[in-house]
Amino acid sequence: MKPNVAGLTRALCLVAVVAAVGLLPWLSGKDPALTVLRARSAEQEPTEEALDAVRRDLGLDAGPLSLLGKWAGGLLRGDLGTSWVSGTDVLPSVTAGLQVSLALMGVALAVAVLLAAALVAPVLVRGRGSAGGFAAMLAAVPEFLLATVALLVCGVWLGWLPTSGWQGPENMVLPAIALGVPAGGLLGRLVADALPAVLDERWVELWRGAGVGRARISAAALRRVLPPLVPQFGMAAVGLTGGAVAVETVFAVPGIGRAALGAAKSQDLPLLQGSVLALLLLGLVTGVLAALVRRRLLGPALRDAGLALPPARPVRTHPAVPSTLLAVLAVTIGWGLLRDPYAVNTTARLASPSWAHPLGTDGLGRDVLARLGHGAASTVGTAAAVCLLGLLIALALGFLPGVASGAADIANALPPVIVGILVAAVVGPGTGGATLAVTLLSWPALSAHAAALVQEVRASAFLTAQRAIGATPWWILTRHVLPSVAGPVARHALLRLPGIALALASLGFLGLGAQPPAPEWGLLLDESRAYVERAPWAALAPAVALALLAVLAVSGAAYTSGRRRVRKAAPALKEVPVAV
Repeated sequence: MKPNVAGLTRALCLVAVVAAVGLLPWLSGKDPALTVLRARSAEQEPTEEALDAVRRDLGLDAGPLSLLGKWAGGLLRGDLGTSWVSGTDVLPSVTAGLQVSLALMGVALAVAVLLAAALVAPVLVRGRGSAGGFAAMLAAVPEFLLATVALLVCGVWLGWLPTSGWQGPENMVLPAIALGVPAGGLLGRLVADALPAVLDERWVELWRGAGVGRARISAAALRRVLPPLVPQFGMAAVGLTGGAVAVETVFAVPGIGRAALGAAKSQDLPLLQGSVLALLLLGLVTGVLAALVRRRLLGPALRDAGLALPPARPVRTHPAVPSTLLAVLAVTIGWGLLRDPYAVNTTARLASPSWAHPLGTDGLGRDVLARLGHGAASTVGTAAAVCLLGLLIALALGFLPGVASGAADIANALPPVIVGILVAAVVGPGTGGATLAVTLLSWPALSAHAAALVQEVRASAFLTAQRAIGATPWWILTRHVLPSVAGPVARHALLRLPGIALALASLGFLGLGAQPPAPEWGLLLDESRAYVERAPWAALAPAVALALLAVLAVSGAAYTSGRRRVRKAAPALKEVPVAV
């Protein structure tokens, strides 16, 4: 029953996404004829006659259902329609952009695998955790932030590599590094966190006692670790798809992500529809391939039962690390909040850091420190609202695991940037649209956690006793199940707060979130790109703040988990006699 519910939900969600893409001209509530007319010719007067001509040319007069049916029929024939702006066929443009993006993601995936191997190698040699913390910090750095820093340092300051274009292999280096390093950090963290517990299993000790070599044991340990983690690897590959949109924009790479973003801004809906469908198909294919790889690694004996990993050892960190980072961020933000983020002083444009402007000024002479401080309140406050909404959705779907599982498969195949493009095409770019886009994708991990806890609580002997003494279902739900589930899931949601803030910042960086003159961190990075060579401090300030926020989240979570582990182990340690 449950697999059927999950499959039905998956199919319905996929149909809903495709229908939403096909109905974008009417969902937006705007007249696409005006946007297309301005995109075709900015000088032409938007008279009613000119707009009617555009509507007839685009077939908008036939109505939404007719246009949707025509578009769906074209999909079945492999026809994605004609661009509203350029008048060219969409399919060749989508194919060309997809080829560029696949090449870039292939190189980025190679970088990720090499970095993950370098992070995991010391764990295999030592037999204990050593790379998890550093790998987690790398995984927390967003692609657009790393792309901006790489562009600034390697492309502008040192002049080692091209900063834009797609002319040769040298143009792939910086974009592939920007995409591959966070993905490699994630893969390395997952494996490095799981390996120490696997290396402590009984079979490893028996193999060593039998004289099996270290290389063979390491290979067997990796084979033991990989199957349960393959779905996470698939999600990392989907993350490359979303990150490619920002990276292609930074380096002016003519890929499918940049094409989708440009089509959304110009309201070239056929091109946007084709690009989004290509990205969605890429995500779904990646998920299917991950499932096939997992089945291959498990083999026929364990294919149905699966293979669970032992509990991972939490990564320990010194309390001084998160404390210092929190103090630096708090002082910087507090100092900035005392200043005016909107005061324009054209005589002090692009001023270097000084006592009057500790972090310099931007292109309009506004104080960077002030905009950084006020932007923190906006970015983190919006992220907190998204966390709360995602928590409520997860708690509701935790009681419907079949529905949640099917919807989560589609949600995981759509990175926040792609959903942000679709939402921006409907409601326009802005903080509300970015909040909605991230909220739509913030619940799958939380709902999976909630569903597992609900199943565990419902199966407990305590609830069986409550039912036996006549407790009503509402009493059990409100007094026992929800309190047992809400607390752990709320803590999980709080740990995801920095990641949500980074997702909002990435949408702001792409122009899909907060709009000028709002002092939002992603928007600050986007505004500073035009003069990054003359005034790098304007870009470095929000970049460093985002990096510190990411590292604070990782180190704080590691410290908290380490303390919980020590508290749980303390009673057992007291009972063990100490030999003198």
